[in-house]
Amino acid sequence: MNIVFAGTPEFAAVALRRLLAAGFQVPLVLTQPDRPAGRGMKLQASPVKQCALEHGIPVSQPRSLRLDGKYPEDAESARQALQASGADVMVVAAYGLILPQWVLDLPRLGCLNIHASLLPRWRGAAPIHRAIEAGDAQTGVTIMQMDAGLDTGDMLLIEALPIASTDTTAALHDKLAALGGRMIVQALELAACGGLQPTPQPREGQPGHDQVTYAHKIEKAESTIDWSLPAHVIARRIRAFDPFPGASTQLGSETIKVWGCEDAADSAQSRANGHNTPVGSVVHIDANGIDVACGDDSVLRLTVLQRAGGKRLASADFLRGFALKVSDVLGDSSTGP
Repeated sequence: MNIVFAGTPEFAAVALRRLLAAGFQVPLVLTQPDRPAGRGMKLQASPVKQCALEHGIPVSQPRSLRLDGKYPEDAESARQALQASGADVMVVAAYGLILPQWVLDLPRLGCLNIHASLLPRWRGAAPIHRAIEAGDAQTGVTIMQMDAGLDTGDMLLIEALPIASTDTTAALHDKLAALGGRMIVQALELAACGGLQPTPQPREGQPGHDQVTYAHKIEKAESTIDWSLPAHVIARRIRAFDPFPGASTQLGSETIKVWGCEDAADSAQSRANGHNTPVGSVVHIDANGIDVACGDDSVLRLTVLQRAGGKRLASADFLRGFALKVSDVLGDSSTGP
């Protein structure tokens, strides 16, 4: 079976490496154009391109696949490469370009997508982040037959994975990438012998359509911590936004990123017995962390923090270089340490 692979980040590269290790033939890889990155903003190849080059696989990097779009010459070049590849199937994982109908129709077995959620929950761009942010108990991977909709195609394989209370997006990403790599190998082995059984997703007006949710792209503006939210909601967002964009707060001119936190029930009880503590107030500091007042009389203990330009530090180390004190109000840009 000839497989064209389309993907860009490390999540996709994990799957490509797994397919190659399983002995599948991959005559062509599609990935996003090289992007500037790092301190020097030099052009860098995507993880998928790096993997392809290591294995001597030809790479196509169209800016668009729309033949009638802004870059028709890119799309036409990619079409010729796809036709020449003799692909039986295209495997797609976090590619980043919309596949027009001509791409979906070209391989004999169509296009199979590795999607990091239990569809139809969390269709869209950021399913891992949004599952953690929402407090979901589990997520998983769905191998889906792609159609023209946004993650609306038939489900071919689905497997659940629990979300641990300590999982960040980075940690859960790695678990799901490994699961997706294993599952796409299984799906292709079944496809080779006609053993895949498609299950349609619920359509509008059908039972189960109320389970459809959309994982909208993460925006940098979401990184600012809203201390009026309950502590457990803020904690989920801190984990969901690790590594990008990182949850942050302000104290005077200083921006502080928060990477680690835990429940502070002992401080929450003492705060509930007090009066009119503004949200964002530092209510206690000790070797275990920095306790901050949140909404619903809750308190969150911050355990790992970072100053702009600095490193992630445990709270005790952070405080050696930052004069934070009880009664300071985080989120307040009018006063400083």
